[in-house]
This record gives sequence, structure tokens and C-alpha cells, in this order.
Amino acid sequence: MAQCLATPAYPPVVLAVSVRRIHHLNCGSFDSLASGPLVSHVLLCETNDGLVLVDSGIGRSDIAAPKNRLGRVALALGPALRVEETAAHQIEALGYQLSDVRHIVATHLDYDHIGGALDFPHATVHTTAAELRTAQARRRLPERLRYRRPHVEAITSFQTYDGTGEELLSLPTAHPIIGVEDVWLVPLPGHSIGHAGVAVRTSNRGWLFHAGDAFYHRAALSPSRSAPISRAAALGAIELTLASIPAKVRANHQQLRKLAHDPSQRVSVFCAHDAILFDRLRAEQSPIFP
Repeated sequence: MAQCLATPAYPPVVLAVSVRRIHHLNCGSFDSLASGPLVSHVLLCETNDGLVLVDSGIGRSDIAAPKNRLGRVALALGPALRVEETAAHQIEALGYQLSDVRHIVATHLDYDHIGGALDFPHATVHTTAAELRTAQARRRLPERLRYRRPHVEAITSFQTYDGTGEELLSLPTAHPIIGVEDVWLVPLPGHSIGHAGVAVRTSNRGWLFHAGDAFYHRAALSPSRSAPISRAAALGAIELTLASIPAKVRANHQQLRKLAHDPSQRVSVFCAHDAILFDRLRAEQSPIFP
């Protein structure tokens, strides 16, 4: 310990990163007896390459015509359908133009993750090739329920990722986002065929890892598995029911749990719908990165 005190006080090394500021946005509240209160956790990243969204939540058009655009499965989960929760509304409230959003990095293309993309016609949507193929084909009934045709067909600019990427944060495959520095798409199939997490590197907060729907409740990350059992169990049952590859759900939990507790990494792992994790991260939201 004494050696640490004697170490010369060199100036800290500040990592030059593109991401200057991150906003945690709830872009779609849900509340039902089955699920309890849920959020749609979206990241708004102010970068040297313009504004970048990680997921986009529910859009303005979805709120205007929810039955047609979202469908009966979404409505059964009790969406709040508040215009002020849309990414478009919140971004304009921050003083930006919708055209400032240049990229949307999607964990997957379910209605509650990509519906808001239509409010940003100038943005390129980044996703895995497997996810886009599945969403466009909509061959099985579960896919026709989760991938809404008005969402997928209206997006005119996609950038897809496939094949072997690079190792990142001890994860075997990650794809750097084309046109954006310090953001990676990390395949995590399970919830959907082409589901992915999104890793964002910051200069003073380590890493943020948006795991999308790779887990639903923070108990999945707990080594002790301590949580309100009924709540975690209910969401776990929903998670397995909705998963395209149920066998991979628990493997993803294990991988993300290891990442979240790896002492060699500074990674905040969170999912799309846990309201407690959202509130924690929003409370810790740092102003401007040095």
C-alpha cells in the first residue's frame, strides 16, 4: 500500500473519445399486471459525428395510430403512449433538430426499439444482417407480431453487420459502427435471431453496455441472485416466452453477469426495460465529458 502512496502524481491520461455527452432517455413506458412498470431505455450520444441514438423507442406515428403500428401484443403490455416520451420530443426539447440525428444503433428491430426511427429520416439504422433478414421476411407468427411492417419497410437507410468482428471487453465478436467512433455492435442472439448489445466508450465513465432485451430484470446480473422473486420470475417467464432462441437466454445472462462484475473492466451493463437500472444511470448522468 505504501508503494501506491509513493507513486509520482503524473497527470491522468485522458482518453480521446468521440462521445462527448450521453443522455439516458425513457422513450416508452409500459405497465401491465404481467410485467409491472417498464421503461424503454434509449441512449442519446452527443459525438464528434453528430447525434447517435442507441435504440429509438416508441415513435410519434405509433402514438397517433397505436393499433395499426404497434399491434395487439404491444397494447396488451399497457403502453403509456405519451408524445413527450418520444425521442423526437426529448431531442427537440434539448435544442436539437431531428436532422441532427445521423445514426441509430439498434439492439434489435422490435416495435418498442425501432418505432421511433421513423422520426429521423436522415439517420442510418445500424443492425445485424441476421436481424434485418428476419424482420423483413416475417415468416413465423411471432416474427409478424414483433416486427411491424410499417416500421421496417419505412426505413430507407440500413447498415448491417455480419461475420467475425473483433474482440471487445472479453467478448469474442464486436463490430465497430461505420461512421461513428467509440460505438460497437455486439451480437447477442437469443431474444431475437439477430439481437445485439451496444458498447459505448466514454472518457471518464468507462464503458456503457446497452444489452437491449438480453435480460429483462437486474437480478440477471446479480451473483447472489437476490431480487424480489415474484417480479424477477414473472419477467423471466415473459423473457423466455418471447425469445427466438430460448436456449441462449441464460448463456447471455451468464456472459453479461461476468462482464458487469469483471474488476479489470469499467462497464455499466443495463437492459432496455428495467426501470430501476434506468433511474440509477440517469441519476449518475454526467454533464460533459472532459
